[in-house]
Amino acid sequence: QVQLVETGGGLVQVGGSLRLSCAASRLTFSNNAMGWFRQAPGKERDFVAGFDWSGPFYADSVKGRFTISRDNAKNTVYLQMNSLKPEDTAVYYCAASKYGFGDRSVGAYDYWGQGTQVTVSS
Repeated sequence: QVQLVETGGGLVQVGGSLRLSCAASRLTFSNNAMGWFRQAPGKERDFVAGFDWSGPFYADSVKGRFTISRDNAKNTVYLQMNSLKPEDTAVYYCAASKYGFGDRSVGAYDYWGQGTQVTVSS
């Protein structure tokens, strides 16, 4: 059974930075598109960033502030978050697709982590 475990969430002040990590197990990691999503209370789960065979891609709301990267040797994907804003506050989820192609929809991903809370205080 595929497992995704996120770490690195926490409380940070406006303008600060955090780096989230997602360790994958029981997955041929290098062949899989990976993504980060987030969900604020009372809202839908939204796409943040993805990394597939074509490289990284981002939601407009985080472009220029967040960077997704992956280390295939460690089966880990990262999300570096800089210049954080209060509206970035959410539970952040790591996701993996069975396929190498990913997109911005929740339905494109087959496996999900348990989520990690990110809170940006003003």
